[in-house]
Amino acid sequence: MKRPIVLAVPALVAAAAIALPIATAGSATTVKVSGKEYKFTLSPKRVGHGKVTFKFKNAGKLSHDFKIAGKKTKIITKGKSASPLTVTLKKGSYKYLCTIPGHAEKGMKGTLKVS
Repeated sequence: MKRPIVLAVPALVAAAAIALPIATAGSATTVKVSGKEYKFTLSPKRVGHGKVTFKFKNAGKLSHDFKIAGKKTKIITKGKSASPLTVTLKKGSYKYLCTIPGHAEKGMKGTLKVS
């Protein structure tokens, strides 16, 4: 008795789509950014190219900001959120950092991968 393989294909495609950690290229993407002494946490950590909106929240005790692709938020005090920051990104790698003197040197920096 032959078992149809065709029935398994939709399930595999659905499972693969769920496992992808990258936002689809060309669609608007939102990245949640949490900053505290002295690091950033981004979710997701990789995005597709196109418009990307960063929502930055200061989870630390000191004031911080977030800069990427030549744009940055205002300096935000503890527990506050910045206005969303939207940039258009092409495929590649983009450095981000806190521009307050000494913060990037202590670890408040990283690289966002864009596919």
